[in-house]
Amino acid sequence: MLSYICLNWVLLVLFTGSTVSELVVIGEVGQDVTVPCHYSVGDRNGITSMCWGRDRCPSSKCSRPIIWTDGWRVTEQHSSRYQLKGDLHSGDVSLTIVSAREADSGIYCCRVELPGWFNDQLINHKVVVKKATISTASPHTYTSEQTS
Repeated sequence: MLSYICLNWVLLVLFTGSTVSELVVIGEVGQDVTVPCHYSVGDRNGITSMCWGRDRCPSSKCSRPIIWTDGWRVTEQHSSRYQLKGDLHSGDVSLTIVSAREADSGIYCCRVELPGWFNDQLINHKVVVKKATISTASPHTYTSEQTS
């Protein structure tokens, strides 16, 4: 009986996993595009590592990683075009794509590594970089958030 309860608990944890939300970010070629990502930092002990990757968030780490932090500073950076300009110590780990190109369009994963199993904060972002238009629109726009 105990093994049956344990098996059900393990299956529940595996199949529910972390909640992943998705946000669409629209920007223009040549402009800086900021892809938002934040986590709550209560005190110095709440600062944690995170990564940004191309493609959807996998079950662990980041696919095709483009930038990593240890929570205090950037430890790995694929290109100088990918930057974290926010205050890392307050949990602002938003990604800025400098001088965006159409090729930067696609899915980006923000993974904040939280203690414990299956606790990581996962956010998939669909980034769309379009050719500049004549209008004076904002360089980037955030649209509807969905949870899947």
